[in-house]
This record gives sequence, structure tokens and C-alpha cells, in this order.
Amino acid sequence: MSIAVGSKIADFEAAGTGGPFRLSALTGSGLVLFFYPKDSTPGCTTENQEFAGAYTDFQAAGFEVVGASRDSLRSHENFRAKHELPFHLLSDPDETLCERFGVMKLKNMYGKQVRGIERSTFLIGANRELLAEWRKVKVAGHVQAVLEAARAAKA
Repeated sequence: MSIAVGSKIADFEAAGTGGPFRLSALTGSGLVLFFYPKDSTPGCTTENQEFAGAYTDFQAAGFEVVGASRDSLRSHENFRAKHELPFHLLSDPDETLCERFGVMKLKNMYGKQVRGIERSTFLIGANRELLAEWRKVKVAGHVQAVLEAARAAKA
């Protein structure tokens, strides 16, 4: 299942490093929700660090930033502390949130097909409308593209 740009995002709750996270609890701000495969891997670390570097810019544009993966809360807490991430991370070990956003895909890893998270980002407006989505994300330049879209959405 996948969510279409322009559609409303139904409320959801997920376990996070700041306690339970609810979309509906974000009043008056939008959300940048990015899914990444695994804590402490090179691409995922870079992506999280780049979102961290632009965090105040996203807030100035009216958006909160939250990362999500299937890692445990303990893994997320360690990863977040190690890299001093200013935003919270959501733990989705049962893939409920991943399935809702359609980010679980078959991927080739060392010649074998494995099920994993396709790096994806969703820009959700304060009115809970999906404003933009990025799938099959390449880390280089991605955060800047999302920030530009967030700034344009605020205007």
C-alpha cells in the first residue's frame, strides 16, 4: 500500500526516542518523515547527520523532522546520542508504519533477495496532506531537496 501525494495522512502512533509519537500531536507544524534501512550504517549515518545539520532550517520552515527504521528503541537511543541528533527516531520493528507508507521492498544484498526499507522521505503539511515524497533516495543532495520543498510549502 502506498500513500498518494495530495492525500490526507491518517493519524498514527509509533514508539520513539522521545516517548510515543503521534502525528496528531504536531499542532501547527508539518512533518518530514524519513525512513532509512539501519542505524549505524554509512549511508544512514550520513543521511541522519545531514538532516541534523539542517534541523533548525526545517523548523524555521515550519516542519518537524523524524526518522524511522525497524531498529529497536535501544539502538535508536544509542545512535541518536552518538551522533547528537536533535530530532527523534521512531522504532517500527513490526513494520506497521513502513507498510502504511509502502517503503518495504525486496532488495538484492550480496546476490540474495532480502526484504528491507527502501530509503524514502515524506513531506507532510500542517493540515496532514502529503505534499511530496521521495523514494529510492540517494543520500547525496537529498536533504537540500527536501528543505527546498519545505520552504516552498511554507510560502
